Amino acid sequence: MAVQKQYQTPADILEASEAFLTEYPDLKWIEGFAFDINGVPRGKWLPADSAHKLLAGGLQMPRSAVSLDIWGRDIENSPLVFASGDSDGVCHPVSPICLAPWHREQTAQIHMQLYEADGSELYADPRAQLQKVVDRLADLGYKAVCATELEFYLLKEDMDSLGHPLPVSDNDSELVPSTDVYDLAELDSQRHFFADVRAACEEQGIPADSILSECAPGQFEINLLHCDDPLKVADQTLLFKRLLKGVARSHGLRVSAMAKPFGDRAGNGMHVHMSLVDGEGKNVFDDGTDSGSDLLRHAVAGMMATANDAMAIFAPHSNSYRRFQESSHAPLNLCWGYDNRTVTFRIPASENKARRIEHRIAGADVNAYLVLAAILAGVCHGLENRLQPPPAVEGDAYQVESEQLINNWGGALERFADSPIWQKYLDPEFVDLFVLLKRQEQAEIGARVTDVEYQSYLQRV
Repeated sequence: MAVQKQYQTPADILEASEAFLTEYPDLKWIEGFAFDINGVPRGKWLPADSAHKLLAGGLQMPRSAVSLDIWGRDIENSPLVFASGDSDGVCHPVSPICLAPWHREQTAQIHMQLYEADGSELYADPRAQLQKVVDRLADLGYKAVCATELEFYLLKEDMDSLGHPLPVSDNDSELVPSTDVYDLAELDSQRHFFADVRAACEEQGIPADSILSECAPGQFEINLLHCDDPLKVADQTLLFKRLLKGVARSHGLRVSAMAKPFGDRAGNGMHVHMSLVDGEGKNVFDDGTDSGSDLLRHAVAGMMATANDAMAIFAPHSNSYRRFQESSHAPLNLCWGYDNRTVTFRIPASENKARRIEHRIAGADVNAYLVLAAILAGVCHGLENRLQPPPAVEGDAYQVESEQLINNWGGALERFADSPIWQKYLDPEFVDLFVLLKRQEQAEIGARVTDVEYQSYLQRV
């Protein structure tokens, strides 16, 4: 399993950024941004001559900017808004300036993290929460090696007559239902788009690996390479989602990582592969056997024990819960197994030295910082308490009687809010802020009357 180099230091970021600015003297714009709790980039466009100001931490944004709801609104009763005067924080770069090649004018971007004005970490920035869990894992003597697999739909820019999205290719699906899994012709039909995606990834240092056609027309998956820095993995995953959307716009298309954009078609997941290495770089899940080590089983058991506490992170939106359907390859219950795609926590077939766990719960609509924080918190919980999982499942895991994953938004939020796990592994202030944000979104969506309700009830009852 290929592992990328260690994450860059501030000095490395500055050196690489200065080299970039020398190479692109005709740069017009630079985008400075951080990712909020929903994984939405929030920031500013500035003239290119502001680059050195950004590198020096000269970009300020309200501390509340990383805790806006999905529509970009402040959270009511948030301690970051009126209670504190909606004060500013300061943004510091976490990766070098690089080209955003999908823009018409020559434009660069700089990915940043929002800090307190005095330079201390701001708890509301989700990147800080992942750092907190990574540090805890380091105290146990381990680093996590992670990789993500992201599914998404490539859509036409136009909508249908009801305002619903249209995949780039339906392949006569109205006549004969089609899945198109591993269909090379489907990839070839979008070769210009994927060529530009590859080129943009190279510009931005995002290690895109294999591309495949997924379980529905217009659905694809791109995998990123493993890295032994979870912060970098999460950075790259969110930057990659942004890149996909940008390249799609330049082709007159749309990309959606919505968990379930079509009720009768496959949902979008984000599987996470994870192993642990010790101080010497050895994979501690590998004990020379096909079963893997006791540490692997402790990690699996910890993930299982904390999965329902984390469902509000793995399925953060109302739509997220539509993805969990029987025989859909989305997990429904707490179980694990070897080389079995129906289980929730899969140990893929591999060489012993690449022994790892595939975490299969999260949708593609998640914030990668929070997902990795939740997964690694589960690992820490399993290691610290030497937990043991139940026997591995063989065959169809959908038929196994075991604890079910929480399958509704309200229940997931209630479990998250009340869980002692997050008081231990995350900042309690962040937990409170997350719950406030999500309950605000829940109330807004719950107040909306859907088109199917009008069609069903308006004239019949």
